[in-house]
Amino acid sequence: MDLETLLSFDWSVMAPEFIILGVATLLSLLDLFLPKKIDRRLLGWLGFASILAALGFLVGMYDKGPTEVTTILYETYRLDSFAMAFKTLILVGAAFVMLMAISYEPKEGLREYRGEFFYLLLLGVLGAMIMSSSGDLITLFVGLELLSLASYVLAGLRKKNLQSNEAAMKYVINGGIATAITLFGMSYVYGLTGTTNLQDMWVSLSQINARDMQYLLVIAFMMMFVGLSFKLATAPFHMWAPDVYQGAPTPVTAFLAVVSKTAGFIIVLRLFVTLFFPTRAAEGASMLFSMGEFIAVLAVASMIIGNFVALRQRNVKRMFAYSGVAHAGYLLVPLATVNFIFIFEAMWFYLAAYLFMNIGALAVLQVVTARDDSEDLSRFAGLYQRSPLLAVFMSVFLLSLAGIPGTAGFIGKLSIFVGAISEPSNAYVLASVLILTTVVSYFYYFGIMTQMFFRPAASQEKIHVPVGIWLTLVLCALATLVLGIFPGLALDMFGNNFDILKDILVPGN
Repeated sequence: MDLETLLSFDWSVMAPEFIILGVATLLSLLDLFLPKKIDRRLLGWLGFASILAALGFLVGMYDKGPTEVTTILYETYRLDSFAMAFKTLILVGAAFVMLMAISYEPKEGLREYRGEFFYLLLLGVLGAMIMSSSGDLITLFVGLELLSLASYVLAGLRKKNLQSNEAAMKYVINGGIATAITLFGMSYVYGLTGTTNLQDMWVSLSQINARDMQYLLVIAFMMMFVGLSFKLATAPFHMWAPDVYQGAPTPVTAFLAVVSKTAGFIIVLRLFVTLFFPTRAAEGASMLFSMGEFIAVLAVASMIIGNFVALRQRNVKRMFAYSGVAHAGYLLVPLATVNFIFIFEAMWFYLAAYLFMNIGALAVLQVVTARDDSEDLSRFAGLYQRSPLLAVFMSVFLLSLAGIPGTAGFIGKLSIFVGAISEPSNAYVLASVLILTTVVSYFYYFGIMTQMFFRPAASQEKIHVPVGIWLTLVLCALATLVLGIFPGLALDMFGNNFDILKDILVPGN
């Protein structure tokens, strides 16, 4: 590729990625050469500023038309409405996680390797952003691995903590197996189409009529979906999640629960909606299209296992891990119904709601457990007496996670429920399981509230809350309530104006 060709690309569409990459590189160099006496939290604030700058450049691109798509590097990178909508979630979530990381101070301290925390976090964010804009299997896989490798190291960042070491080891082993399975499935699709470009694959797969080829496509679908199910922590591929959530530093737990999960659903939508579902029009493709039933089984298993096992948890991080399994099941419902009228808006809105309520809850958990590193449920006993504001904030997030009206979580569950029972889905079984398991979740979410308001505190010592955590709590609680009362504010920006379905499914866009 000559210089003239390189200069002909519209590189401005990658401005957010360039900002994150540049600052991550700068932070690594500063951490290496700055004197040890300088507080590395300054690097965290610089990383936070870079995320806001990247978000600012992204917002500046919103004026593009709803069907306007910019591609560079021979369509391996796409800036479309899908990418902009999900990059917004990734950057907002990363900003909150960075604030949590700046304020994080475990019992054994992080002085020796706090700087690594910040630039590895930015590299993980960069991988997720690349996945959002990938128009090719290769760039999609590169983004996935960049996110994964950064996450493996972050999970084990507390080098003197045995649980953190165990979390990193389990995450690496499970993640490596999942990656291998996913890549093997991708190789089948590449072998059938002879290209790695998603739009070219769409054209080739829509013309495949031979029954034998359909069987190969089903194998590819199963392997790719099973591999990605490890990343999403859906049952029965969720075994790593409770141990990793418990052992990882709390900001990393928030990163895995929100940013990494969002990135997982991004790759699912990019791959499966583009490559597999539209091929239903081809002869014999009904077999492939029935894979929606396979997704439905995983959705039901995730909702049931996640919620019922969470009932038995005393460690709050493990409880949130199983809660995350259940929420992944909720998010699979639109994909299982293959109702394109609801699938994108429902999944995007639910991920947005999940971002604010989950990060907010984990931020409260980080503050409450900071003193002795214990995450037992009893740590929340008497929280209202010790810090009324923290208890109120936590209640807002728990009510939203439970799906109580007036919160973003309720609107998210309602949109998924409506999509499931609407034509042509008529997935009444899935909708029923969603409602029943949501009721089950009330028991463990309200169990935390019972501890906060109705149990005596073991200590009357006031809880110190850093400025970054206060900022995170206020913004997350405000967003949770605003999206619950005025959900149209978000959907008007991304749902109605962004024709995501056309961007993804129409070749040549």
